[in-house]
Amino acid sequence: MLAKTHLAITIFFVLIFLPFVLHPFSFILFSILASFIPDIDSKFSKLGKNKSFRIIQLFLKHRGVLHSFIFLFFITFIFVLFFPIVSLPFFLGYGLHIIADSFTVSGVKLFYPFKTTYSGFIKTGTRKETSILILFLALDLLVLSSFL
Repeated sequence: MLAKTHLAITIFFVLIFLPFVLHPFSFILFSILASFIPDIDSKFSKLGKNKSFRIIQLFLKHRGVLHSFIFLFFITFIFVLFFPIVSLPFFLGYGLHIIADSFTVSGVKLFYPFKTTYSGFIKTGTRKETSILILFLALDLLVLSSFL
């Protein structure tokens, strides 16, 4: 999926969780940032275009280890131990990215290094994805309006 779709999906769930968090600004910031991190292994992604990630792209295949629950759980565990305030927003943003990508035709290996690929019916950048983007933008506005 495209970055804007990941962003719309993440914002929806951030808004749902927001009334229950102690540090709303950091929750929003880290959730959104985490939703972009899985794609740093692609030179075509928003963050992956940054040349500082080229070394990662040399060693990691796109939608490999960075798109797995095993990696997500490991990094979240590290955050729980050393930076607990960012552990939930990281888990939310990163996890939503992986789940959303599992609905694409390319799919993801959720339990990498195991080879099973979980895939769906959405081709990145097509009308189906645009429909999902519009749906989540509408849901974002709906939930946001409930705060006003």
